[in-house]
Amino acid sequence: MSDGDRVLALSGGVGGAKLALGLYRILPAGSLTVVANTGDDFEHLGLSISPDLDTLLYTLGGLDHPEQGWGRRDETWNFMAALEQLGGETWFRLGDRDLAAHVERTRRLKAGEPLSAIVADFARRFGIAARILPMSDDRVRTRLYTGDGWLDFQDYFVRRRCAPAVREIAFAGAGDARPHPEALAALADPRLAAIVICPSNPFISIDPILSLPGFRAALRASPAPVVAVSPIIAGRAVKGPTAKMMEELGLPVDAAAVARHYAGLIDLFVADEADAAALAELAVPVVAARTLMTSLGDRENLARAVLGAAERLKR
Repeated sequence: MSDGDRVLALSGGVGGAKLALGLYRILPAGSLTVVANTGDDFEHLGLSISPDLDTLLYTLGGLDHPEQGWGRRDETWNFMAALEQLGGETWFRLGDRDLAAHVERTRRLKAGEPLSAIVADFARRFGIAARILPMSDDRVRTRLYTGDGWLDFQDYFVRRRCAPAVREIAFAGAGDARPHPEALAALADPRLAAIVICPSNPFISIDPILSLPGFRAALRASPAPVVAVSPIIAGRAVKGPTAKMMEELGLPVDAAAVARHYAGLIDLFVADEADAAALAELAVPVVAARTLMTSLGDRENLARAVLGAAERLKR
């Protein structure tokens, strides 16, 4: 890829952030834009929490917790201990350093500043030479219909630890939300060399972005190849409830089901080497790569494989 090329990535939290970091490290400064899911955002203890955005900020800023994948490294938990002593809600853990981002974001949102401007400022202060965009400055909230009725995403994901069976997924507010204009502009940029759908949960991390009015059409109209990376390896999810959710929604738990989910949107599918042989019958071309990212080198190597495949597709 040339120095003038641009890359756009669609990402959720931990899994997507790993590949986003790989892309960020191998691309020239300023050439990467990451559009982040905000369907997971919620209000807790009076604060505005943006889990996927913060994971991307901490990861690209070198501040992330290396074992957890979420939150900040070298974290302390004095706030949570004091809150528990007072009888407050502690099911969603907020570290002392992480808490600062939520307090400052909430203050600025209440003052009328858009979420995207706050994220851009945080990224600058963290020394990040990439654009991190919320999918929209408008409110969208992921909700899940389960055996326990409708649940807000964090209630399902954190408080109940993904235990209830998922029957349906909805994105409240998506029909009236506007995709971020910089994301649409990036999709139409003639310098765009690749659009990468990171290995995030397709149903609760990528679909909220795709649910925004006009986003799918802009993706299809983009001149750049769209490459999706599978979050499923040999019938298992690397992290999170993707496999469990697929089974509950009546889908086969395999990489092919993920590729079919993106049918009509993608030009190329990157699957793990363990799955590539089983994907020969897909209508979309498949590239095999090591998609398990356990080290920084793994992240960079997968990013190179994805961008290399996209470049070959354009020829």
